[in-house]
Amino acid sequence: MITAENTTTIALLIVSVGILGWGYYRNRGLGKFGVLSWLQSAVLMIPWLLSFGAFAAGLNISLAGILLLLVIATGLYIWLGTQVRLAAQDPETAIKIAALQAKYQQRKSIVPTETGPQSMSIAIDLLTMPDADLSSIKGIFGIDTFYATETLSYEQGAIFKGNLRGDAAAVHRRLTDKLHSKVGDKYRLFLVPDPEERPVVVVLPSSNDPQPATVGQKILAVVLFLATIATSLEAMGVFLGFDFYEHTERVREILPLVLGVWTILIAHEMGHQILAQMRQVKIGLPFFLPTGQIGAFGAITRFESLVPDRSTLFDIALAGPATGGVVSLLMLVAGLLSSHAGAGLEIPSQFFQGSLLVGTIAKILLGATLQQPTLTIHPLVIIGWLGLVINALNLMPAGQLDGGRIVQAIYGRKTAQRSTLVTLVILGLVTFFNPANLVIFYWLILVGFLQRGLERPSLDEITEPNDARAVWGLIALFVMAATVIPFSPELAGRLGIG
Repeated sequence: MITAENTTTIALLIVSVGILGWGYYRNRGLGKFGVLSWLQSAVLMIPWLLSFGAFAAGLNISLAGILLLLVIATGLYIWLGTQVRLAAQDPETAIKIAALQAKYQQRKSIVPTETGPQSMSIAIDLLTMPDADLSSIKGIFGIDTFYATETLSYEQGAIFKGNLRGDAAAVHRRLTDKLHSKVGDKYRLFLVPDPEERPVVVVLPSSNDPQPATVGQKILAVVLFLATIATSLEAMGVFLGFDFYEHTERVREILPLVLGVWTILIAHEMGHQILAQMRQVKIGLPFFLPTGQIGAFGAITRFESLVPDRSTLFDIALAGPATGGVVSLLMLVAGLLSSHAGAGLEIPSQFFQGSLLVGTIAKILLGATLQQPTLTIHPLVIIGWLGLVINALNLMPAGQLDGGRIVQAIYGRKTAQRSTLVTLVILGLVTFFNPANLVIFYWLILVGFLQRGLERPSLDEITEPNDARAVWGLIALFVMAATVIPFSPELAGRLGIG
């Protein structure tokens, strides 16, 4: 029975949820910073919403339970506050916040009676740049580089609006050199587009640069490394038809497969590391991603220094999957050429219908053999195929995956945000219509919760990569799609695959 008290409680819940929804709608335009700020406000309301909701449903929560919820909410509020501070150092976010603050100041001067910003629910304690530093920084601009027409204070930095005079890359180098001669290594200069795609200079303190991995993060990297070794052993045992952890004495049978997979994983990470060293960019330890289905999903890598430009971001992002993909392809081809009766594993020929790329290569090298119901393949075929899948998954155009970084580098941040959303929707649809595909489901969770955010802008976010890089990026995305998309039964039948 619905009582007057229940009706009031339900009405309060609806209003509270509406307020939270409206707050999210207003803050979402600020990206990660806005969402984190909204979450920081939301966690203070959630304990009370849960309490009122339980009361409306006829459930009683003890005082100890309410206190526990409040303690958890307080801890989350403090942690989110730290994350808000970190997210606020994104130059793109700085421009958006400064624009809203300037808009509010303009409104305030028109309507003197207004006591608070009505268009923004985010509160930040602004720590202004010292006047001496600001004066020195203003001196780096000129009519031959960047003609600054407006200065906006932002935390311990500043945003300079104006007109770009000359090539963006050359102007950025000159301004950076002048900034270093004026204030040393104290600040970083970003040349980025504002929401209207006009060049803007953002100067932020170098103390906000990406930091090296903490002791806890290093321990986590080691734990994930060991866990990935364990899942690699398990997955390779499954491929050979037995449970490794019930038959550990058969380790010699799966060791070549495990070493082959790890050769590909290490090649991928070395590709990133070598290119990063060549471009004088620091990359942290890889956080390997264990999975029981294929042994490993690759690794998450994070930048521990700022990226100078979008071309550098592209080169580092592509180097990993390019190196790992080439090694995987060589293993696949070598395995197919070495496949013959008694060579190793007997599989149904329909197995090769699972990938456009692998099936096409197998058809070229094996010919009419693929029309047989079963065939024997060399174990290198399995290793090479798994390597191609691992590298293809990392090439998906989403967030901070290699593919997402490639799209961000070539097409910019707006396109990267859209491609991330589209990728998540496609993964969600595949999972919905094929719930048995656990690899896609796990990848959806991984990207959705850990990797959907974009990389922070490069120091020079204006200069675009050249056409050659754009072509290589498209080739990489095409190879990714050809690896993970299967043959249709009709096409496979016409080609004589399976």
